[in-house]
Amino acid sequence: MVLLEDVHLTLESRAGAVNILRGINLNIETGESVGVVGPSGSGKSTMLAVTAGLERTSTGRVTVAGMAYEGQNEDALALFRRRHIGIVFQAFHLIPAMTALENVAVPLELSGDRNAFDTARASLSAVGLEDRVDHYPAQLSGGEQQRVALARAFAAEPALILADEPTGNLDTETGQQIIDLMFEIRARENTTLMLITHDAAVANRCDRVVHLNDGRIEAPAEVARATAT
Repeated sequence: MVLLEDVHLTLESRAGAVNILRGINLNIETGESVGVVGPSGSGKSTMLAVTAGLERTSTGRVTVAGMAYEGQNEDALALFRRRHIGIVFQAFHLIPAMTALENVAVPLELSGDRNAFDTARASLSAVGLEDRVDHYPAQLSGGEQQRVALARAFAAEPALILADEPTGNLDTETGQQIIDLMFEIRARENTTLMLITHDAAVANRCDRVVHLNDGRIEAPAEVARATAT
């Protein structure tokens, strides 16, 4: 489902070149869940953005669901995301002027779903928000807003879900509910998952855990040494 081959990403700054990703190699199988952990600034969110096609690599190859990103323009990548990738952000990223129903339906409409609002309503019901479809984000709690974000991410039945610290803005209890719900839907749909988290317990719910440090994926022996010290 996801193949990153020797991916490097270097950004220019006033202080000079900054190497964000330094030769990432990662293969995620269809239906697999992978937790990505590592210290702040290690490149976790950047790796997710590269996988989503939101950030271009400096060198290396990215292939998702059989499509190589190399040579694709922004419109082609946006269309591919709408059809194949669902993204859950820490900050929800809901449109304030739209209801929960509209927030979920709009991406479906853009993808050409003629029954976008029916699909959106069913997706909101699946996350327990059937009674909140006409509420605006400001009228919803943080947990409810993230449920809307989950409904939006899963509504189009994407092959891949990318989740970037989905509980980062939630209290512990609400965050646990969101994680439980995400894994429940993922299992039901057999969706591939890349989950970035600072919580080792959450990461360990995945089939596999990948450790990033300084833009590189650490080998198991390196992780063991770091844990021991």
